[in-house]
Amino acid sequence: FDPLLIESKTAATAVLMLSSPEEEVLVKACEAIYKFASKGDENKVTLLGLGAVEPLYKLISHEDPTVRRNAITVFGIMASNPDVRKLLRELDATNSLISRLTPEEDVVIHEFATLCLAHMASEYTSKIQIFEQGGLEPLIRLLGSPDPDVKKNSIECIYLLVQDFQSRAAVRELNVIPALLELLKSEYPVIQLLALKTLEVISNDRETRIILTEHQGLDYLLKILETKEFSDLHVEALAVVGNCLEDVDTMQSIQRSGGLKKLLSFIEVSTLPDVQKNAARAIAKAAYDSENRKILNEHEVEMCLINLLGNDNDGVKAAASQAISAMCENLASKRAFGPQGIPKLVQLLSSDNEEVKESAVVALANLTAASPGNVSAVAEAEGIEPLINTLSAQRDGAIANAAAVLANMAMQEPLRLSVLGHGAMSALVGPLRSSNSRVQSTAAFAVAAFGCDANARTELRNANGLRPLIELLRSRNEEVRRNACWAVMVCASDEPTAIELCRLGALENLEEINLSTGHKNNFSKGALEKLLDNNLSQKYGQMGYLSSNNIITDGFYDCGQIQPGVKFLSLEELSKQELTDRRAIIFINAKPQNTVPIPFPPKSVCLKCSGRELFCWSSFKNYIILKKGYIVFYVRKGKVKKEEEKVKEEEVQITPEVQDEVNLENVPWSPPPDVILLEYINDASKTILPLTTTWKQVVALAQFVADKMGGPIERDRLHDFSWELHISEIEFELKCNVVPIGKVKKGTFYHRALLFKVIADRIGIGCSLVRGEYNRAWNEVKLVDDSPQGITGLLLPPQEYIIDLMFEPGNLMKQGSAEADRYKCI
Repeated sequence: FDPLLIESKTAATAVLMLSSPEEEVLVKACEAIYKFASKGDENKVTLLGLGAVEPLYKLISHEDPTVRRNAITVFGIMASNPDVRKLLRELDATNSLISRLTPEEDVVIHEFATLCLAHMASEYTSKIQIFEQGGLEPLIRLLGSPDPDVKKNSIECIYLLVQDFQSRAAVRELNVIPALLELLKSEYPVIQLLALKTLEVISNDRETRIILTEHQGLDYLLKILETKEFSDLHVEALAVVGNCLEDVDTMQSIQRSGGLKKLLSFIEVSTLPDVQKNAARAIAKAAYDSENRKILNEHEVEMCLINLLGNDNDGVKAAASQAISAMCENLASKRAFGPQGIPKLVQLLSSDNEEVKESAVVALANLTAASPGNVSAVAEAEGIEPLINTLSAQRDGAIANAAAVLANMAMQEPLRLSVLGHGAMSALVGPLRSSNSRVQSTAAFAVAAFGCDANARTELRNANGLRPLIELLRSRNEEVRRNACWAVMVCASDEPTAIELCRLGALENLEEINLSTGHKNNFSKGALEKLLDNNLSQKYGQMGYLSSNNIITDGFYDCGQIQPGVKFLSLEELSKQELTDRRAIIFINAKPQNTVPIPFPPKSVCLKCSGRELFCWSSFKNYIILKKGYIVFYVRKGKVKKEEEKVKEEEVQITPEVQDEVNLENVPWSPPPDVILLEYINDASKTILPLTTTWKQVVALAQFVADKMGGPIERDRLHDFSWELHISEIEFELKCNVVPIGKVKKGTFYHRALLFKVIADRIGIGCSLVRGEYNRAWNEVKLVDDSPQGITGLLLPPQEYIIDLMFEPGNLMKQGSAEADRYKCI
């Protein structure tokens, strides 16, 4: 049959020709399809739609070398399309392509087979296929091909494959290093660049770095850095050097050869930002080893990094800051950075670039850690305000480290006060609310550092910072919980903050933490103790015990034993409750009140309180309005009736000198003063304090308290002592469950023990207060007995005594004796 020439103008015809049994037709069809596919991605999609991939795949293994070559050539072009690659994966084309990489095959087949594999290796699934099908070995062998395109495609494919750790280990075993170093000598920059990028990836593994050093790889790299013509390769070369410098042996080797000095000088003279950035990163990597830090310090790397901080490029500034952070582990370097480095880092805190800001504040955090000199340098560089502004940065790392720097500054009192003057505690409230555990931890730590100042605690309280701090007690992160407990312990140093913390649930959270063996810590225990020590009312209500160190102050109240799970109410809340038959709340308030005298003599005063008008006659002998909103009238007996009659005759509103109405609704609530208790304390100070021994003072005070509370009671007649009726009468008189202790004239065990503790604390007698069962309570004191006869100057250890305030006032019973036990129990 004579040859027939066929001319086709459609791709579909060429695709049909791929099914021909004739080699010449197949060759022509492949050539036509190659030209069509080379014109653009749309044509590749068209060929895919026409079903060209399946017949082409069969031709890869055709017995005719020209057909095989042309088919693989088409695949090399078409594999750049992702849909084509997907179909090739389904056909398992990688196995056929790898089989075509044998030395016997044509160079063109090598070129386009490696090109196709390079395209395929851009996707993870294909990487796995190439690795599992043994594609690395022939690819590494082809790095020595005389054809530059084969080299380029092979090294590109290897570079993509070694992104996976399995391939990195495999190429090391296949001895890829000599071949890569040889490619660095190539006259083609693209091949050199791909070789360096591959070295950068695989040199992350220490074993590979050792092999690279054994093959004098650093010499190749330093030569590239020294050659100006290779400036386009300097960035990647520095990246490889940076990986190698992580090893102490390599660092020492490059130091001995003079390469380190060349490297540092190269950094200083280079004007390429990417080169400077990679150089700083290389120093940062090397500085993670202590020996390397010593070597870098000996070569005065600090000045090199400080100079990079002044670079115009943000990437260089960030990389230099990160290197400074790493070098700070060396004390000599930390000192060297201080004078010149810290001012530049402080300036970077105002950068618009968030990475630069974060890197700078991380460096400052490391520089100021355990370094008072550097802390002072930050303050001198006017770094306080930028640091506080950084607490509202976008990056969590910047916020956390800014809090850390401020906490470091809090270690010095003058700086702490200066930082607080810039509103640091208010600024820390935001970080406390962060969802990032590291930010939460450092913010709580900073609160603990600043919370020792009373004004700081007040600022935090007013800024509503206590609630987010308490929420951190429930964190699942151990460090966050620990620092939050620490902060609560510090903040509970004053009564108002302690009371607010308790109101917000800190006590319940701390109790829950301390019940857990996995969560409790020394700070949680300390926080609970401190919280209760500064909220004695709640401590006594929950624990039933106040030590001699727990000094009862004005505002204390005893509401009885609090059962677990019951909310502890404030005195104000209790005072607003309706009168009930429940146990009276006994409160202490012997604070003298500042008073405002009313011009005299007005006829009557009209008071408005909670919507009700109360008319109080002004013609009493004398009266005063207390600043807290209470009006106290001093009445002369026998004249009330006469005064009432006068008012009926002439009722005139208050004179112009006094307000017509005294509105008590807007006055802050405060417990009324206990004038009687104040008299008790004054009398005790005059009569008991002058006594010569503590023993005598205790006995005298016991008798004093008993006398004010109804006197001694016979043990057998205790049931006839109607103290409950007396207390009820007082509650009815006051229309309130809250009773000042001075009002109690018939008191039982717990009234007398409380009054004894209150007066003893005021006049300096150390004693404890213990709650028992069934309205029992007692005081414990430690007293030293007299020296035995004939032995002068002998100091005996103190003995603990229970004080009898009921039956034989002033009788001291030794702790543990039958008499003492009988006093404490029914």
